[in-house]
Amino acid sequence: MSTKNRTLTTVFLSIIAFVVIIFAYQQPNTDANSTLHLTQISTFSAVQAVESVSITVSDMDQAVAFYSQVLSFQKISDLEVWGTEYEQLQGLFGIRIRVVRMQLGNEIIELIDYLTPGGKSIPIDSRSNERWFQHIAIVVSDIEQAYQKLREHKIQHVSTAPQRLPDYLKAAGIKAFYFRDPDGHNLEIISFPPSKGNPKW
Repeated sequence: MSTKNRTLTTVFLSIIAFVVIIFAYQQPNTDANSTLHLTQISTFSAVQAVESVSITVSDMDQAVAFYSQVLSFQKISDLEVWGTEYEQLQGLFGIRIRVVRMQLGNEIIELIDYLTPGGKSIPIDSRSNERWFQHIAIVVSDIEQAYQKLREHKIQHVSTAPQRLPDYLKAAGIKAFYFRDPDGHNLEIISFPPSKGNPKW
């Protein structure tokens, strides 16, 4: 299989995997008029995981430097793709894309730079309650130390500082901080107390 076809397959699997996640979080409707049945969901039983998350960037070299030097991701692949398949998949003519895959622990993100055609920037007045808002949460063991490292790299704040969730919440004790990457994508660092979170963290 060519590199181009492997990447196209990855894109399709990622899309299907996200659909499965959406279905997994829906609670079955027990109403008599419900048309959603487990047999419908079982169609996706062969799909097992989200393969990666993609982020569109304007300057690949700048983005790779940020995610590797500031957030400790490792670059695992770097290639350019183009052709009819990508034009039809994304509904854009004349596509040429640089795709860099970055890994942190067991998780992978794809940075995508549209060399042609270029797209619009994120609106500078975007806020957390906008429907296009998306973000990645990165688990850290010491949020104060991680925050200081971000400060050294002069990141753009969204939160004023790391925040501890109050005791009346189920998530009490979790600490989090929001910031932005060079393209304005929202990111989060988050730390869990010993009684919460995945044991591997």
